[in-house]
Amino acid sequence: MIRIFTFFILLLTAALPLQAADTGWLQAPEHPPVQVRLVQTGPYDAANNHYPALLQIRLEDDWKTYWRSPGEGGIAPRLDWQSSANLLSVNWQWPLPERFTLLGVETQGYHHEVDFPLQLTPVEAGQAVTFDARLTLPSCTTICVLTEYRLQLPLEPLMATDEVLNHQYQQAVSRVPRPASLVQAESLIWDPAAKQLAISLTNLRGWQQPAVFVDELDNSIFSQPQLTVDDTRLEARFKVGSWDPELDLDGQVVVITATDEGLAEELAGPITRGALSPMATAVPSLGLVLLYALLGGLILNIMPCVLPVLGLKLNSLLLGQRSRAEVRAPLLWSAAGIMLSFWALAGFMLVLTWSGAQLGWGIQFQQPGFIGFMLLVTALFSLNLFGLFELRLPAAISTWLATRPGHGNGGHLLQGMFATLLATPCSAPFLGTAVAVALASSPLVLITIFTGLGLGMAMPWLLLALFPGFVRSLPKPGPWMIRVKWLFGLMLLATSLWLLSLLQSTLGSTITLSLAAVLIVLPLWSLLHHYGRRGLVFGLAGVMLLGAVGGTTALLTQSRWVSPVKGELNWQPLDPARIEREVAAGKRVFVDITADWCITCQANKIGVTLRDPVYSALQEEDMVLMRGDWTRPDAAITDYLHANQRAGIPFNQVFGPGLPHGKALDVLLTTRQVLDALNEARP
Repeated sequence: MIRIFTFFILLLTAALPLQAADTGWLQAPEHPPVQVRLVQTGPYDAANNHYPALLQIRLEDDWKTYWRSPGEGGIAPRLDWQSSANLLSVNWQWPLPERFTLLGVETQGYHHEVDFPLQLTPVEAGQAVTFDARLTLPSCTTICVLTEYRLQLPLEPLMATDEVLNHQYQQAVSRVPRPASLVQAESLIWDPAAKQLAISLTNLRGWQQPAVFVDELDNSIFSQPQLTVDDTRLEARFKVGSWDPELDLDGQVVVITATDEGLAEELAGPITRGALSPMATAVPSLGLVLLYALLGGLILNIMPCVLPVLGLKLNSLLLGQRSRAEVRAPLLWSAAGIMLSFWALAGFMLVLTWSGAQLGWGIQFQQPGFIGFMLLVTALFSLNLFGLFELRLPAAISTWLATRPGHGNGGHLLQGMFATLLATPCSAPFLGTAVAVALASSPLVLITIFTGLGLGMAMPWLLLALFPGFVRSLPKPGPWMIRVKWLFGLMLLATSLWLLSLLQSTLGSTITLSLAAVLIVLPLWSLLHHYGRRGLVFGLAGVMLLGAVGGTTALLTQSRWVSPVKGELNWQPLDPARIEREVAAGKRVFVDITADWCITCQANKIGVTLRDPVYSALQEEDMVLMRGDWTRPDAAITDYLHANQRAGIPFNQVFGPGLPHGKALDVLLTTRQVLDALNEARP
């Protein structure tokens, strides 16, 4: 009887469904913010030959974990289930992730909680499985922790259906993107030169608020894409990073996840090599850019290369008694010259754009011929102001100009144009943004922005024309004007010497020093000849002032006076491909795009980068300094500027583990800004 009773008990037990298998919530003592559980959610599915299960993860506070393609930082969770019994494969399904940005690093994953549906396929269909695996789970906030969990779970073919677990499983499956039915891939283009992947997708229902993810390939990292939507068509443009400088995605198949309102689909497609148009960039509104243009043009007037021209104009207006109309007309003609010059520059940029040439603000200062011409003009003006000679037109031509309508105002027009030419090497604050947008926009926008630049630079001239009484209220002509003329001559002489220094690599040091000596001696001789000792004393004082300023600049440039630092910074040539490798190795990179003709660049060096504490910070062991010298035309540097939506210099960037995509600094550097960026770039 006992044996019969035991037999019936065993038979009844075998016929009853078992309760769900569950590991319970696991928590690592060394990392309590994360809990993990593996649970069998239903009986063996004979039709599909798998056991359904859920891998549940709960994360406290701001802790996050990653998707199968984690993005720029972190690693994906992984399972090592080789110790399991009667287990053929594990189909780990991934719910749709979110995108996160921390310290400039973009990642893809989950926060708070995530349930991963698992389909566990047995080797012998319908037989029990012993699941034995190690889960390596990354979890991150501002720091990242790798934690291992031992997951041991016996899976039985028969078990009671738990409605709560089954509902959780179905919910988790519903968050997994489905095979594509509405979304189709039109093209997948890989541009190896631009390191970009463009994916064109169509959605028959039309796109509303789309997002696109791609799985990583060959150690490549895809940045958050720039999306362009046109009804049913979408283009996702990814910047592709890799430790391999020879990365080639041609022919590879990529898995694409496309989402939208009520849509999450997954598809795959082969990549083909091709050339892509430059990536469009988000730009400020046109009104804001026009404001930048006005401010940038206005600030150009106080640049050392432009201020003497405005001073000369005021000086000429003070000579003699003039009516309001006589004061207003020259100013308006000069303002017109400025406007014509900026319109001419806009036309020149348009022609170069249509011809495919490389553009940039101040590119004419890369040509020795142009610099030589400007040197000749400024030197002649300077020597004329010092009284060495007077430029006079033949009497007949002077009379003809004086009797024509406007009384020879062409000279005032040329003066405004000359001021514009001198202004172009200066990338004043607000100017770079306006020019960059102009060069990347339509012809109409380009012309509009250059008009704003012209109006900004012409504003002082227009204001003086609007209120000519201000000019008349200035002190009456007298001996003081001779000294003012000498001062303006001295400023133009400084401009000439600066232009001459730009030609040193072309002319050689000996010729450059000889011409500099001539430019200094001739004014001194003229002052002595015309004004005696007083003139010579003034000239010597001016030359000494120029020498002191120039010597101080040179010494600071060579870091002679930057306490306690000695010697120049260890600059290396700009190498965009190397930047990625250095950052991957944990280094920080400081990029400096400069040119000898760029006044603002020299100000940044003297005022910030060659002074402590920035100087010392740039010499730390993990720093790599890269410099692009744009003094002469360089296609690689021009391409680098365009890739960063810049058309002028100075341009400085900081890269590092904390700033893998780089951080562009302001045109005018400050010590605090540079130090903050360097700290932000740390691992």
